[in-house]
Amino acid sequence: MTPLSQQAFREAMLHPEALVPETLRDGHGGPAGRRFSVYRNNVAVGLTEAVLEGFPTLRALLGDENLRALAAPFLRAHPPSSPLMFRYGEALPAFLQRFQPLAHLGYLPDVARLDLAMRESYHAADATPLEPARLAALPPEVLAQAHLRLAPSLRVLRSSWPLWQIWQLAHHDGPPPRPEAEDILITRPGYDPEPHHLPAGGAGFIEALGQGQSAEQASGAAIAEAPDADLPAILGLLLQGSALTAVEIAR
Repeated sequence: MTPLSQQAFREAMLHPEALVPETLRDGHGGPAGRRFSVYRNNVAVGLTEAVLEGFPTLRALLGDENLRALAAPFLRAHPPSSPLMFRYGEALPAFLQRFQPLAHLGYLPDVARLDLAMRESYHAADATPLEPARLAALPPEVLAQAHLRLAPSLRVLRSSWPLWQIWQLAHHDGPPPRPEAEDILITRPGYDPEPHHLPAGGAGFIEALGQGQSAEQASGAAIAEAPDADLPAILGLLLQGSALTAVEIAR
């Protein structure tokens, strides 16, 4: 009897219409039969619940029934690649971009990215935040040349959709979103991550800091992106969100 390959087992497990592999045996050496069907159903239920729990904004927008219907083809196309279930769903944004039944809701991939980023922020390493007084004590010319280090939990999402307004609508019954691009900053000042609407130029400023550029260079990146960038407001968001961990003075 030919041994059952892992690929064949996975295909049978993820497709409810597939026959139970003939070579699969139960604990007593007999055909797996109905036991495999029960196991297959439990796997599908578990992965579906992981999608519902892991994507709360999608869940709020689509509803449980629609998200369960979406999870069915997704879990067959993208079974877990890690035993750590909090990572499951990393492929969902790309899957949504190709999923024709929801193609008319073009913002959904970015919504899934937001949910993933919130989850990543939650599980990121801890870091001691920088005291605001440390920055306030620096002369402007010194601060300009300083390098600001970012917390591991910080995330920035650029979107061509009104992503912040969509998040507000989903979780706080906000008004209908206006058609405009919005970027989001995620910080974790305590145990739970918090999303914030990122002012114009903020994404460029933070990305420049993350690349090791000085505060002055990051400010230039923000202004190049948005001439009216509110740099004090952007820096204030980072400090309030405990998103800065160190300031390194140029020597």
